Amino acid sequence: MGCGALYGAETLKSARYSPYPKKTQDKAAMQPMNMYMVPNPGIPGCPPGLEYLTQVDQLLIKQKVELIEALAGFESNNKYEICNSMGQNVFYAVEENDCLTRQCCGPLRSFTIRVLDNFGQEIITVSRPLKCMSCFFPCCLQELEIQAPPGNTVGYVLQQWHPFLPKFTIENERREPVLKLQGPFCGWSCLPDVDFEILTMDEVSIGKISKQWTGLLREAFTDSDNFGIQFPMDLDVRMKAVMIGACFLIDFMFFETKN
Repeated sequence: MGCGALYGAETLKSARYSPYPKKTQDKAAMQPMNMYMVPNPGIPGCPPGLEYLTQVDQLLIKQKVELIEALAGFESNNKYEICNSMGQNVFYAVEENDCLTRQCCGPLRSFTIRVLDNFGQEIITVSRPLKCMSCFFPCCLQELEIQAPPGNTVGYVLQQWHPFLPKFTIENERREPVLKLQGPFCGWSCLPDVDFEILTMDEVSIGKISKQWTGLLREAFTDSDNFGIQFPMDLDVRMKAVMIGACFLIDFMFFETKN
């Protein structure tokens, strides 16, 4: 099930004065209207498919619970729903991986996550190579590449070495650092809500990626998580796409554990 559906207020208003019979009006009024099924017109300078991101300053990313994973501990491909602040589905995301890699490498695994719009068109591709994940190996830090649309790189997420704090640098397509991402001191897994601050290069906070508490049973028996992303409305739409990719990396690095 999706995060929610929107009933068109204008549809209800217009039905009140419609010349059609009341039975027909009631049937039409009960039909959910999802405005996000309508293609967005192109915006100059905006990668195709990312037009909707120019209109939002926050997103909810909800990982779907896989029954076989919850009951048997068998790691499956991650699936996510990406919703707006009203809980309406705007994108979907699916991990592409093989069974052997998932079972043997666990959260360290390389992956490709494909973000799809409501028409099933791939608009963002997130790629992570297989690398060691330890603060004692600064030469094998995590890296993520984000393409939007597929084949067109818009940015990177690079882990920075630090013995205690999770730190990342956000780079544009020219590998120029534009933002920073910093998490809390070690021990985040014990906290109900965990915030990763989005910072400018001058250390000014402009947003955050938050891992949200999903309830005791779900936290105990699955690795499915909910995340919220907040960023400025006028942030470059390419960087908004990169923040979605950064959220997936945070999930795998710190919360994708077999319980």
